Amino acid sequence: MAAYLARRLIQSVLILLGVSFITFLLLYVLPADPVRQIAGRAATAQTVENIRQQLGLDQPFIVQYGRYLGNLLHGDLGRSYLQKTDVAELIWSRLPASLLLMAGGIVCELVLGLTLGVIAALWRGRALDQGLMVGSFVAVSAPQFVVGLLLLYVFAVRLGWFPIGGYGTFAHLVLPALTLGILGSGWYSRMMRSSMIEVLRADYIRTARAKGLGRARVILRHALPNAILPIVAMIGIDIGIFMGGIVVVESVFGWPGMGQLAWQAIQRVDIPIIMGVTLVSATAIVLGNLLADLIAPLVDPRIKLR
Repeated sequence: MAAYLARRLIQSVLILLGVSFITFLLLYVLPADPVRQIAGRAATAQTVENIRQQLGLDQPFIVQYGRYLGNLLHGDLGRSYLQKTDVAELIWSRLPASLLLMAGGIVCELVLGLTLGVIAALWRGRALDQGLMVGSFVAVSAPQFVVGLLLLYVFAVRLGWFPIGGYGTFAHLVLPALTLGILGSGWYSRMMRSSMIEVLRADYIRTARAKGLGRARVILRHALPNAILPIVAMIGIDIGIFMGGIVVVESVFGWPGMGQLAWQAIQRVDIPIIMGVTLVSATAIVLGNLLADLIAPLVDPRIKLR
């Protein structure tokens, strides 16, 4: 276990290093000039050049990237060009809201996806199964902003059950979490259906039925725990998917999380914030996958870490 963890941690550091390099390079070659955003349209050429020198943006790429890595090793994510605040403080203030939304989205997609997947497997080949699979395909393919706006129109504007946007209460969480959950439930329902069908054909399921166990007990006690194993790895991967999709959802619902912070930084070409959010998101993805790998053997002792 110790050797496995050490190897995975080294791999994680290399992955994060690669993410930081690629992101920094893309921002370096970006046509948009952050100095112009800071100086304003009326600034003179001399003012622009002075700001560029103060920020060190007149240096070659390798010098800028090396300086950024050096600061990063000391836990310094930089300072926002426009907000004049440490990026770490900005991210830390937004992180709880994003984690709450992510947890709500995962709960929604698991409840919807696993339930629909089990139902489709038990009714495989019938109209209900086909209808659920078509619905899961539509859910996976639907753009996030379309689903979000549709839920807002129906449940917030027309019915008035939930607030249009904001943050602070459970009612504010329902619609954005449901938006993420609907989009993710399609993958879970299809995966759960395939896994459940395979498990239901196993010899130990036939043995359990031959012993006279009831259908509900066979499904809940024997089939479901084994069919759910592939889902464990998907939860870790979902963290990365949510960190990308949460930008759109937070913008639609006015949710004050990291996604909204990243979107504002992209619009203003605030490079330190973009880099900080990207690295935090990448770290969450790496840790999520590592956690999924560590949990899998606990769920099924037959799985060994290598």
